[in-house]
Amino acid sequence: MKNHTKPTFILLGLTEDPELKIIVFTFLFITYMLSVTGNLTIIILTFIDSHLKTAMYFFLQNFSLLEISFTSACIPRYLYNISTGDKKISYDSCAAQIFFTDLFATTEFFLLAAMSYDRYVAICKPLHYAIIMNQKACRKFILGCWIAGLLIIFPPLSLGLNLEFCDSTVIDHFVCDAPPLLKITCSETWLIEEVIMVCAVLIFIMTLVCVVLSYVYIIKTILRFPSAQQRKKAFSTCSSHMIVVSITYGSCIFIYIKPSVKQSVAINKGVAVLTTSIAPMLNPFIYTLRNKQVKQAFNDAIKRIVSFYKT
Repeated sequence: MKNHTKPTFILLGLTEDPELKIIVFTFLFITYMLSVTGNLTIIILTFIDSHLKTAMYFFLQNFSLLEISFTSACIPRYLYNISTGDKKISYDSCAAQIFFTDLFATTEFFLLAAMSYDRYVAICKPLHYAIIMNQKACRKFILGCWIAGLLIIFPPLSLGLNLEFCDSTVIDHFVCDAPPLLKITCSETWLIEEVIMVCAVLIFIMTLVCVVLSYVYIIKTILRFPSAQQRKKAFSTCSSHMIVVSITYGSCIFIYIKPSVKQSVAINKGVAVLTTSIAPMLNPFIYTLRNKQVKQAFNDAIKRIVSFYKT
């Protein structure tokens, strides 16, 4: 019999071993706190430091906000599940989690493309950078990223709301995600699977083309610089973004290129841990450790705090 009511799902999580659960909880709690703290620090620094008022840091500020939102949509719920032993999640909560995680992830891809264009203008058209990447243009880019993310996830999500569930309501994952949800539905999934694949490919191809084209022009321009010092400085301004892009697109490739059906669930869980906890934790450190201006702003903020408490 098909279940026409809204079911309550069971999230299996990452492990059933009690000892491993403690390790997983500790690891995810630490990475989550570091992620929120690191990204929140970048947001605060870009607000208070006058040297970080350029387009690059405006995009970085919004990227950090997206990272906090994305990891907060996934990790706290699973930490609650581990600590209480309550694996249940309502239909509405599951749908909301899928909506927000997909929206934040998709918007992040478009934002990475916008950030690569910002680096292209900074390296290839430095004299026109302030004019092209003005405050109004940056706000339009951010708004465009959110609108594009919302529009592209709308078709598969609207189809997903019509899914029906029969006997099984057990989701083999630690978050609500489309692939494990489609495995337990008794509805026909061919159309929604095709729409998901088309949307995923569109996001991947569109944003990757923007990133690759930007860096092709960037590298060609940098190689024409007369001195090695200029080339090194130019590459250093792009290196952090290139590392983050590699992590983001690399994890996406692993999701859709699976060695076998049996291993796909385990791989998806592993990649989900990378994208929802490890990557958001690493990104602030990648940007700050390789950026002198952010490090200087951080040191100045610490000095202000210390001097305030001394007085």
